[in-house]
This record gives sequence, structure tokens and C-alpha cells, in this order.
Amino acid sequence: MPSPGRLAKIILGVAVSGALLAYLFWSVDPHDVAARLATTNWILLAGSVVLNLFSVWIRAWRWYYLFPPGARPSHLFSAVMIGYLGNNLLPLRAGEIVRVYIASRHGSRFWTTVATLVVERVLDGLAVGLMLAALFLALPIPREWRWPAIVFLSVDAGAMIVLAVIAIAPAGCAAAVRALFRRWAALERRMLDVLGVMSEGLRGVRARRHLFPIAVSSVAIWLVLVLAVWMGLRSAHLELPLAASFAVLAFMGLGVSLPSSPGYVGVIQAATVLALDLFGVPRTEAFSFSLLFHAAQYFPVTIYGLVLLLVEQVSLSEAARGGRAAATSAPR
Repeated sequence: MPSPGRLAKIILGVAVSGALLAYLFWSVDPHDVAARLATTNWILLAGSVVLNLFSVWIRAWRWYYLFPPGARPSHLFSAVMIGYLGNNLLPLRAGEIVRVYIASRHGSRFWTTVATLVVERVLDGLAVGLMLAALFLALPIPREWRWPAIVFLSVDAGAMIVLAVIAIAPAGCAAAVRALFRRWAALERRMLDVLGVMSEGLRGVRARRHLFPIAVSSVAIWLVLVLAVWMGLRSAHLELPLAASFAVLAFMGLGVSLPSSPGYVGVIQAATVLALDLFGVPRTEAFSFSLLFHAAQYFPVTIYGLVLLLVEQVSLSEAARGGRAAATSAPR
């Protein structure tokens, strides 16, 4: 039984997803949506699925270089896919902790793996932020989306600065922690432990021979995803410029930061509809595409993740429990 706090978060996520889906279904004719889906070009959609899976492989390749030199982590593609499976089926984005647990089963230290995942999330946030900034310059963004985007960009910029400072001057950061928390010994030790873990996790970024593959893979991930969205749009007979694919990805990046049910149901649809509204796509066509594209991402990843879960010989519940147990222990 989840704690009251976790239960409240789960209920909030389900409520947000349910409200968004209810509003979107209320604003369109379901028969028109079904008619649009019936005209799908399944060959182009299959190409979109392949590109999406290829982006996951590139993400696993980049993750390898986020680990400290000499770490030699393995089974990273399986960990990423099973993590996505967890996010699709478990509440509160538990797939992230599942992903770390699977990777750490094969030799990588748990908290070092967590630190590399934090770095990955900041890199992804930077990519989404750059796409949003480009959209601000190229398109008239609705006012109601400007403030969330600005908050997102500010938080991501702050995280980038913090990570950069830790990477460049870990000793100085440790001295600052001791100076700030010397009156609270337990808190000081905890902060130093966290700082040590983050500094260890940033060793991969600090290694010069890792910089090129990290940069190339970071660009490749998003270019492949842009092409996946573009091909998905074509499969739904939406002849839009490539900028529309960037807009869909950027708005999805904002949307998934909201509370939601497993699989980001509702927020993906709302973000996609709002992004395509910038290009004058009618609500019915945009909503139909959002359902189509989300399904093309959700089901192949879930099925593939289940197969890899069997290969790893671990259950999803076991991985989630093991990850949470490791996460509650002090970093060292």
C-alpha cells in the first residue's frame, strides 16, 4: 500500500490525465477521429516506430559515455527500454528507478548510475530548451505557454550551472558545503555524500575523450526523434514543415513535466494538439495524430521492454522494489 503522500500524487496524476483526455474528447467528434485514424499510412507509421526505437539505442550509447572512464557499464539498452516500460505501466515515473536498478545489477554502482541519469535529464532539458527558444523566435507562441516555458528554461539553466560548477570545481563546492552546513553535522555529511556522488557521475562528462560521442549522440537523439515525428505526421496525412516536428517534441517536453497517469496519457495528447495548433491544424486532425503517434511509441516500447524484462530474469515489481530500497540508502 503506497504512503498517503505517494497515493495523493498518484491520484493527482490520474486526475490530470483524465481531465485532459475528457476535455479533448469533448471538443472533437469521435466518429471523425475514427475516420481519420482509418486513413493512416501504416508503412510510414512503421518507419516512425523504427526511428523511435533507434533513438532509444542512441540514448543507451550516449549513456555509456556519461559513466566515469573505466566503468564499462553493460545492458544499458535493456535498462533504458525496461525503464520506459516502467514509466508506461507504473505510476510516479517509477521507470526511472527501475532503469537505474537494471543498470546497477551489471556492475555499475547504484548512486553513480543515478548521477549519470541526472546529467542525462539535464542534457535532454537543454535540448528541449533550445527547441523552445527557437520556436519563440520563429513562431507566435500563445501567452499561456510562455510562462511555463520560461520557468522550464530557467530551471534547466540553473541545473546546467550547478552541474557545471560541480564538474569544474568539486573541491570548491565541498568547501562551500562545509562552510554553509558546519553547524548541522548530519546535514553536512548528507550534502557531502550527494556532492561526492554527483562529482563521480560527472567524471564521464569531464573526460575529454567522452565529449565528442556525448555531443554527437545528443544531437543524433533529437534529430532522429524529429524525423520520427515528421514521418508520423506524414502517416496521418499532415503535410507540415519540419518545424512542426520540433514544436511537437518541445511541447511534449514541457507536457511530460506535469503530473500524469502512467504512460503520460492525456498530457501527450494535450501537448501535441497545442503544438499543432501553431500550424493551423484543426483540433480533430491534431487529436487523431496525437493518439496515433502516442500508440506508435507506447505499444512497441512496452512489448520490447517486456521481452527484455524476461531476458533479465526479473519482474517489474521486483525491480521497482529493489530500486526504491537502494534509493533509500545513503549514497556512498
